[in-house]
Order: sequence, then structure tokens, then C-alpha cells
Amino acid sequence: MRNLSDEVALLTNLFEKSRNEANAKPMEKYLKNHFPFLGIKTPQRRELEKQFFNETGILKKPFHPGFVLELWEKTEREYQYTALGYLEKLQKKLQKEDLAFLEGLITTKSWWDSVDALAPKPVGTIAQKFPEVMGETIESWTVHENMWLRRASILFQLKYKKETREEILYEYIRRNADSKEFFIQKAIGWALREYSKTNPESVRKFIESRKLAPLSVREGSKYI
Repeated sequence: MRNLSDEVALLTNLFEKSRNEANAKPMEKYLKNHFPFLGIKTPQRRELEKQFFNETGILKKPFHPGFVLELWEKTEREYQYTALGYLEKLQKKLQKEDLAFLEGLITTKSWWDSVDALAPKPVGTIAQKFPEVMGETIESWTVHENMWLRRASILFQLKYKKETREEILYEYIRRNADSKEFFIQKAIGWALREYSKTNPESVRKFIESRKLAPLSVREGSKYI
């Protein structure tokens, strides 16, 4: 039976064999050179992940935060993407206490690509299963000094559709409506646009009744 280090070593070996420096440069540029890349494009990376998941059977085992952390600590961004894919596939196994772990991921190696995978999927799944965490934890994110937690608090209901807690969505947006931060303004617009597919009249009234950044209004009004 493999241990955790063996599994990470297997994935590392698969990825290193596919390293492509020519691909890496534009991938790094796309994320403003915040992270180095191996240069494995998404379709190939997903094939390698599929091979890895099948060979190790790790998806059939209980959720292992240590596996995620080991990948999070590795240098190249593809490892974080694999960790995010693992989290998404096992998100139904996540428990209330895993939210603190996800908060740590949101605030580490932070950029829109990781936060936007964490907020609407694993965080959103936990909040749907244990709605009390909205008041206990996520509400505090809305005014947190960490901008990425504020973005996550706006986006965690993104996939809820008719189950969206409208009053919470709008309150969390109000708390951040004055932000000059691009990623907050964009998140507000994105959340409103997505909810407008379910309740366009409500979103229209909200946008008309609030002073929001032009970017938020533009993004949020696309379907109304």
C-alpha cells in the first residue's frame, strides 16, 4: 500500500516527464508571473491526473488534507490545480471542520484561479451542507483584511441558483460595494450576473437601489 509521499512522488514523476518550458512562459505570463509553471496545458494535465487517480485509487479513500497541502507547497502551479481537482471530486466528503482548512488555502498562494475554484465548489458545498457556517465563519470573511477571503464570501453561493440565500448575497455585496479593488468589483458583478439567471427582477432592483462600481454594474447587468 502506498503512503502519501509515494503518491505525491508518483504524480511528480508524471508531471516532470511532461515538463515543457516553451509552454510554461505564456502560462506564467497569463497569471502575471505570480507562479512558475511546468508548462503542462490543461487537457494534458487532466489526462495525467486521471491516470494518477486511477492508479492510486486516492479518490476512493477518505479526504486527505495532507495530500492537498503537499501539492500546495510544491512550486509549480499545476500541482495546485491538481489539488483543486482533488478537492472538487471529494467535496461531498468535506465536513464542517474542513472550512478552516479551505480558508488557509484561500489565503496561501492566492490568485483568482485558485480562489475561484475554492469558493463556489468546496466552500459552497460545505456552506450548503452546514448553513450555520455562513454566520459562524463566512460572514467574518466579508470584512477581512485579506481581499481573497472577501472575494470568496461573495462567490461561495455562485452555483446555488434557487437555493441562493438572497439576503446574505446582497448583504455581503453591500459590505464590499465601496471597494476599489478590481477583484472585488469583478466578483460582485459575477455573483449578480449568475443570480440574475435565476431571479433577474431581484437583481435589477438591487443594482438600481445601490451605488455599485461601474464594473460591477456592467458585469451584473449582462442578462437583465
